[in-house]
Amino acid sequence: MVSDTVEICEVGPRDGLQSVKDFVPTAVKTAWISAEAAAGVREIEVCSFVPERVVPQFADAAAVVALARTIPGLTVAALVPNLRGARDAVAAGVHKLTFTLSVSRSHSLANVRRTPDEQLAEFVRIVAFLASLEPERRPQLSAGLSTVFGCVYEGAVDEREVCRLAAALAEAGADDVSLADTTGHADPAQIRRVVTAVRAGIGERLTALHLHDTRGLGLANALAGLEAGIRSFDAALGGLGGCPFAPGALGNIVTEDLVYMLESMGLRTGIDIGRLLDARRALEAALPGERFVGHIHRAGLPKGFRGAPPATA
Repeated sequence: MVSDTVEICEVGPRDGLQSVKDFVPTAVKTAWISAEAAAGVREIEVCSFVPERVVPQFADAAAVVALARTIPGLTVAALVPNLRGARDAVAAGVHKLTFTLSVSRSHSLANVRRTPDEQLAEFVRIVAFLASLEPERRPQLSAGLSTVFGCVYEGAVDEREVCRLAAALAEAGADDVSLADTTGHADPAQIRRVVTAVRAGIGERLTALHLHDTRGLGLANALAGLEAGIRSFDAALGGLGGCPFAPGALGNIVTEDLVYMLESMGLRTGIDIGRLLDARRALEAALPGERFVGHIHRAGLPKGFRGAPPATA
């Protein structure tokens, strides 16, 4: 039976801020995280553990994690590109590591200066590191394949390579695998086809999609993912985001628009969309020079909208 509950991971504090030029104060980041958690978002990717010289925005990563960990019931996630980042994230106390591996060789070299297979070997080292930890210190390990549906450098991406790398990550020890449309190349038919192909290889270990709305197909692609059985999606408040190593890759799908679509369909997210819109307004006020997009914040909720009914006991 396909679940009628959909999990939303807010990635704005990481993906949304990684391309922001000016440093965003820690207090603004943690106020954002707190507001979304209060709206019912249960997982937030709060930062990335990368060298400060590479992405100065995350110089305060450990402090952001420490504050986010004080929020009851919140899964605190962080992106890590290598073993050093994983060690730092574990030391900070994250609940979940998200490792990134690009299917595109060109993007992988631009992003982490490794080929896809070299990055796979780095993932194996992270698995070994986590296995050396006491169980209570061991975070969940999620493997995210990026540039799955296309690449700004190479164009089309070989779907057989996507399946190969997904299987290799699962075999190496990933708790789950997600697929990312890093540069907004995907269309709904492609989403259904690739999800089906990857699921044939690794089964339910494929759990999530990370979609960008670069060409306006973000929500259509999310719907295709739902139809293919995906029940977990990344999104960013106000559609913030983009990859600094993929020119032209604009923002993520808009969290509030995605929640509205899902709840309108009778799918449960557990998120209060009114409070989510309040969080967006506060964030826009705190980041006046940034690009915010979306629809539901402008149009408002339809008269009588109540969202999906709560789950029965």
